Amino acid sequence: MERPIRQALLVASGDLRVAANRAGWPAQSAMERDLTAAFATEGVELRRAHPLDVDQGHGFISSQRMGMDVFAQIPRDQPVVVAVAVWQYSHHLLAGLRSHRAPILLVANWSGQWPGLVGMLNLSGSLTKAGVPYSRLWSERFDDQAFLAGLREWIAHRSVRHDLSHVRPLDPDALDAPARELGRRLAAGLDRDKAILGVFDEGCMGMYNAIIDDELLNALGIYKERLSQSALVAEMRTVADADALAVRAWLDDAGMTFFTGSDESSELTDAQVLEQCRMYVAALRIADRFGCDAIGIQYQQGLKDMAPASDLVEGLLNDPNRPPVFDAEGTRELYPGRALPHFNEVDEGAALDALVTNRVWHELGFDPSTTLHDLRWGEHYRGEGLDDFVWVFEISGAVPASHLQGGYAGAEGHRQPAMYFPLGGSTLAGVCRPGEFVWSRAFVEGGALHLDLGRGSAVALPDQETRRRRDATTPEWPIMHAVLHGVSRDAMMARHQANHVQVAYAPSAGDADRALGAKAAAFAELGVSVHLCGEVAIGSG
Repeated sequence: MERPIRQALLVASGDLRVAANRAGWPAQSAMERDLTAAFATEGVELRRAHPLDVDQGHGFISSQRMGMDVFAQIPRDQPVVVAVAVWQYSHHLLAGLRSHRAPILLVANWSGQWPGLVGMLNLSGSLTKAGVPYSRLWSERFDDQAFLAGLREWIAHRSVRHDLSHVRPLDPDALDAPARELGRRLAAGLDRDKAILGVFDEGCMGMYNAIIDDELLNALGIYKERLSQSALVAEMRTVADADALAVRAWLDDAGMTFFTGSDESSELTDAQVLEQCRMYVAALRIADRFGCDAIGIQYQQGLKDMAPASDLVEGLLNDPNRPPVFDAEGTRELYPGRALPHFNEVDEGAALDALVTNRVWHELGFDPSTTLHDLRWGEHYRGEGLDDFVWVFEISGAVPASHLQGGYAGAEGHRQPAMYFPLGGSTLAGVCRPGEFVWSRAFVEGGALHLDLGRGSAVALPDQETRRRRDATTPEWPIMHAVLHGVSRDAMMARHQANHVQVAYAPSAGDADRALGAKAAAFAELGVSVHLCGEVAIGSG
């Protein structure tokens, strides 16, 4: 019988950007203080494995090299706790955690501010893909009974088990005949015609879980066209002013509101928006040139120092109702009347998901606009006939306008926070409309592709509550008030293998069930292991 843990070392991964690390350090420091006290109450000494950097003004591991150097000094038989109160770059820790042999515990604070739970979910998905055993916990104050029970289990047994009874494997034979036929048709089409993902630089923000190896994708009939963000900037320089201005005029006519000023360093300016319009044209022209079926722009490192943020571009691409773009000769419209699915942050799990979703929804005659969101945060809400946990789903910049209340007329353009984006750029923000949706996540585990699939409802909350939730997170970004069917907060946190979740609306609850069945059939035909989550009435074994 193993002895209980009596000492553990704490590590904290952060951002590459100094400004972000300094801004998030007070929250991280407060979390570490509370976490250390909770461990002490249980008779465990928790101490930092790396010191505060006084010159930098924070105590985060801020690069892959630094993470390697820190873990080189940690005995491999010493239990490690990864404390996460901010968005963090998982590759800072991955090398050290891959070779570690002692128990690993990931702990997130329950806060929407920076946020830790998003960073912890990304690290979870990365470790799952890498085949590294770990446990995970989360808490608002680290004194609630659920957290303490999990902590005691980890101390005594060196792992934490969670209730995952909401997850069950798909039984393809339980799907109805139309779903199975659609799935076979789509899988055969991919095998015959193949599809191309245009990848503008892989590995955004250390998201190891967001990279799917070619061997796994190629087996599905999906291939990568590896592109460079520098090529996107170069293409932007060839876009005529008239073409960029036409995009802006289309958005103005559609009713989108841009909140602009004159200070480039702190406000959104018309010049920034025009550069984004230029990027939108350039992205479509490159995608057309290479025959891409979906594209992903990394946009964080590198591009952020060369151009305004790509978010407005991403939201437009994901909606079939968008400004028309023609080739450089002006003779041929590109992707007319179609969305060109964009996978935010070059998340290839989202790319695979968006590609299949787009085709399934198109076959069913539904609006194929789809997007990923961060599982940003959430709280229980009671009122207006609602008594449930309501998630804050919040993508870092833009959703397709068809997802918003009022469409383009309800869309707002705010400057991306200067802390992340020195050259600014507009978001495509607003409040997502009430309605039924299908949520999902494609991920890698055990060297194979998997898909979690479930149902949800976007709900309407009072304006005051919406404002409170936006202010508690990032008010410049679009928000969805999401209720997941049959999946509690803790069940989602215990299972989900990414910081991102994919969503697509359906016209009604019955249509959402039909779409979910067809999507499950398509992925199953492709050879992906499909897992149904929560209240899903079809295809369960």
